[in-house]
Amino acid sequence: MTFHYPNGKKYTPNITKANKNRSSFPAITHGKRGMTLEEDINESNKYYRATNQAIIHKKPTPIQVVSVDYPQRSSAKITEAYFKQPSTTDYNGIYRGKYIDFEAKETKNKTSIPLNNFHTHQVEHMQAVHEHGGISFLIVRFSTLQRTYLYDVTHFVPWFFQHQRKSIPLKAIESEGYLIPESYAPRLHYLQVVEDVYFHQ
Repeated sequence: MTFHYPNGKKYTPNITKANKNRSSFPAITHGKRGMTLEEDINESNKYYRATNQAIIHKKPTPIQVVSVDYPQRSSAKITEAYFKQPSTTDYNGIYRGKYIDFEAKETKNKTSIPLNNFHTHQVEHMQAVHEHGGISFLIVRFSTLQRTYLYDVTHFVPWFFQHQRKSIPLKAIESEGYLIPESYAPRLHYLQVVEDVYFHQ
């Protein structure tokens, strides 16, 4: 299936050599090894829903279907589609009566998180959520260091709009953010940090 951005440019997924060969290796089920940040968050959200702690989902990306193939009368296959509009953040939901909205980013960089991974409309959306009383933050994983942090929007916005930098230093995230504990269930216990940071102040 072919996807296009709103400007008509063809969407090409960024597939690394490791990802291309992933299917040839057995699934890793012990600990956290082999899991991407998105997979960890999705599994954690399933756990939170199953234990009735929160309702948080990954946002679907709206698409406009252009071409459909009907190989059989009972089935249809989308062969071409366009992203209808730029997406905002990755996840949203409700926890303890509060609206939660956050973006998740993973980097192999050991010293900083590049700001070109973010878009202006995403940051403006997160700022608006905060201004309207919601909880908004980043979940940032430094995959090489095997560390994942929660970074509040009030710290993130100045780096994006005010500082003349191309990245946020790891030292800033370490001092202003919060290390997220990892476990078997949930894989990434980010709600524990949300509880401590936003409800026990």
